[in-house]
Amino acid sequence: MKKLFSLLSIIGIIAISNCTRVPENNDPILGIWAKTESSSIDGKGTDSTREEWIFNDVYLGRYQSYSNNKLVFYTDFKWSEEKGTYTIIYGDPQVEDITVSLEQSSDPEILALENGSVFATRE
Repeated sequence: MKKLFSLLSIIGIIAISNCTRVPENNDPILGIWAKTESSSIDGKGTDSTREEWIFNDVYLGRYQSYSNNKLVFYTDFKWSEEKGTYTIIYGDPQVEDITVSLEQSSDPEILALENGSVFATRE
């Protein structure tokens, strides 16, 4: 009887675990967004800064900052969407949380700040 009960328990656990599904997230913000800036340093060359935001489908992401192609800072973030506005909440207090909106009509697509200036472009 114990073997039958154990077998039925195992079958029940397998059946329940196979019935759960993670909802598919097809949000248009998913992917890599970047902002690159270059500046000249007293005629001795250029200094380039690149920032990347990688949005994934479980409302998490990674922020990375590069200086002259060298990674200088990174942190994780959470993101959420409400009525076309995206809120990015960073896991590190060095980076200020931000709210942006997605403008799909432009090419390339851009994330814009509340004042309309470009925050990042889609890669």
